[in-house]
Amino acid sequence: MLVRIVKMGFAPENIKTFLNNFEENKLRIRGFEGCEFLELYRGKDNSNQFFTYSYWKDEAALENYRHSDLFKNVWAKTKILFNEKPEAWSVDKIWGSEK
Repeated sequence: MLVRIVKMGFAPENIKTFLNNFEENKLRIRGFEGCEFLELYRGKDNSNQFFTYSYWKDEAALENYRHSDLFKNVWAKTKILFNEKPEAWSVDKIWGSEK
């Protein structure tokens, strides 16, 4: 399993637009073939920062998503709202405490 973590920063006036876009697309992203988990977090110390955590079956599944029309449309509407350069990491899950 591949875990993708993306950190994004937004100007305060763009946060509502970002959240609306996420709300409109979260189930499509989660339902994309190979996506096994999706969550959105907001920074405690910096409420302008958001993080997405998504689990993917494998790297090929993530790449299929990143080349899809869904990703291109979501990202086009998201990237224009940034007030800082986004950061992304792909990591392998070693251990989890799912109940």
